[in-house]
Amino acid sequence: MKRLILSALLLLGAAFAAEEAKPAAEQTKEFVLFDGKSITDWESVDAGGSGQVELEGGVMIINQGENISGAIYKKAAALPTTNYEITLEAKRMQGVDFFVGLTFPVGDLKHCATLICGGWGGSVTGISCIDNMDASDNNTSSYQRYKDNEWYVIKLRVTPTNLSVWLGEKQIIDEDIEGKKISVRPGPIESYLPLSLTTFNTTAAIRKMKLTPITEKK
Repeated sequence: MKRLILSALLLLGAAFAAEEAKPAAEQTKEFVLFDGKSITDWESVDAGGSGQVELEGGVMIINQGENISGAIYKKAAALPTTNYEITLEAKRMQGVDFFVGLTFPVGDLKHCATLICGGWGGSVTGISCIDNMDASDNNTSSYQRYKDNEWYVIKLRVTPTNLSVWLGEKQIIDEDIEGKKISVRPGPIESYLPLSLTTFNTTAAIRKMKLTPITEKK
């Protein structure tokens, strides 16, 4: 019995040592950004006529305002700014514009972009801005059909050379960003850097949000 316990401990120790020996870029640590229990890590921002952000039934509710509404993740400085994935689930509860405005850093905290889901009347999906072009105008733009009160799984991947997005199992964005200017749209969204969730004239619910470091595939 003692030999079995000793063998198990040795195997566990070896596995731990192997993980520790990996380069930092290969080690993965999942950061839970929103766990459904608290929104204390998020700071609501009023851009003028913004709706309130609150916790209700284990989900984050971004209430409809007259303008952009949302909150900034307060611990963004401790997170990776490239080679990471963000996943979340979101649904539009009310309104006819974007229910996900995910602003995220690209390389450093000063250079950010925004993933828009459901903008420009409810269906335009893309990243603002690439070479100063909005999500409605650049190569990332597409029309997606979003139903009210239906959960959508969204995954964003950021590497030094690429921005990719999945809606459920379907990849909808695969954009090479080498040599391109990445920025947010001038205006109220500039108040939500570097990592935030926003909506426009729309009420949304958010759950199961996390960030996972990755190793860029060459």
